[in-house]
Amino acid sequence: MTKTNPGNFFEDFFLGQEIVHATPRTVTEGDVSLYTALYGFRHMPHSAEPYAMGLGFEAMPLDDMLAFHMVFGKTVPDVSLNAVANLGYAVGRFGAPVYAGDTLRTTSTVIGLKENSNGKTGVVYVNSVGINQKDEVVLDYVRWVMVKKKDLDAPTPDTIIPDLPKVVEVDDLVIAEGLDFSSYDVELAGAPHLWEDYEVGEKIDHIDGMTIEEAEHQMATRLYQNTAKVHFDQFAAKDNRFGKRLIYGGHIISLARALSFNGLGNAFKVAAINAGAHANPTFAGNTIFAWSEVLDKQEIKGRSDMGALRLRLVATKDHPADDFPYKDEDGKYNPDVVLDLDYWVLMPRRG
Repeated sequence: MTKTNPGNFFEDFFLGQEIVHATPRTVTEGDVSLYTALYGFRHMPHSAEPYAMGLGFEAMPLDDMLAFHMVFGKTVPDVSLNAVANLGYAVGRFGAPVYAGDTLRTTSTVIGLKENSNGKTGVVYVNSVGINQKDEVVLDYVRWVMVKKKDLDAPTPDTIIPDLPKVVEVDDLVIAEGLDFSSYDVELAGAPHLWEDYEVGEKIDHIDGMTIEEAEHQMATRLYQNTAKVHFDQFAAKDNRFGKRLIYGGHIISLARALSFNGLGNAFKVAAINAGAHANPTFAGNTIFAWSEVLDKQEIKGRSDMGALRLRLVATKDHPADDFPYKDEDGKYNPDVVLDLDYWVLMPRRG
């Protein structure tokens, strides 16, 4: 009897399956520093503790995407160790802020299955929930991933594709108790534009580019304890259709979010992920650019200190975003587009 874990293959999943993921992870200040070194995040509440506490946080909170990676990474050994690719995200709501010293754990429930026509792979839909040591939900989201079959003769499961809402409603966004953005300092934040300054339909080229280094990607993925073979094992990857390892899609999300500071410097609080797609693969050596579009703008009931912006964040590889590359008339992504992320942020208002 083997003592090693080969990971789950498509035929190992079943509808309603509940998975308790090992191992809980205590987040440290070192994790935060390394994350900053990898991506160069500059949002003030994630950089300066006294000013974060002045907005009602208990301490300097983790960037929300770092919390996402920590929760996501727990799921990989059980859900996507044998993945071909992570395909998308939906209905993700961020809950309690995460601070250095918090311990996070994750559980997942299988909510959908679809075997692909090639009979070699299938798509698994899971609802994953990250919880801190106080049993507070820090993140609740759905993702779907293409996973290999090990036994090609395994029975094909009934196709169940969950009906997912296209957007998280503003009234369902979680605002942590005590947060108050009325004292937000735009001068120290390094960005003058607040909620009132953005218009629906506005597009912003974030200008800067950031080249993916193989070593940085490997370090980042290990930081999140993401063990997916497709990111690490070149011996196995040499036989895939690309002949090399793929960059973790979350690495692209963080790169693009960091780039978006130039134009959205006060959009520091991610409240929800409505939808997300990794449109095309990315590899070491590609240079990532990004642009954003304001999809919606909503007031928050009873709040004059903050408002909600719904943003589309598009990342490209080796293609500056000044022409806003996206989809063609047939709805097919430009081959240089690697990320299409639809998300809500909370942004300070002038009150």
